[in-house]
Amino acid sequence: MQLQIILVFCIAVFFNALANILMKTSSLQDAEKPIQASASGLLGTIFNPYFMLGLTAFGLALLGYRFVLGKGLKLSLAYPVFTSSGFIIVLIASAVFFKEKLNWTQWTGIAFILVGVWLTALQMFDVES
Repeated sequence: MQLQIILVFCIAVFFNALANILMKTSSLQDAEKPIQASASGLLGTIFNPYFMLGLTAFGLALLGYRFVLGKGLKLSLAYPVFTSSGFIIVLIASAVFFKEKLNWTQWTGIAFILVGVWLTALQMFDVES
């Protein structure tokens, strides 16, 4: 059962990171267009395929996260691991897909976050305390 929970948790983290990447992609497309403070501009943003996929990914991440919380993961540990893992994925994906440069302090931060996620994840199923 714990393997299933971990798998769903990892999928939820992936969908959360994917949603952020899709939102960035959507906003880059909007940046190429002139600013429109009108209903058609808003509708264009809402019906942008990347925006819609991003919303869907956020929804799937939320459903997966809710599922694992209901299966015994402690919120005080699940949330930091969820957000930190997503942070690392988004940082690396931004470098790969959007050609954003990562400097040595960001790589050091990623290393610290990885250690913190690992240490925190060791306690995620300790539901007695």
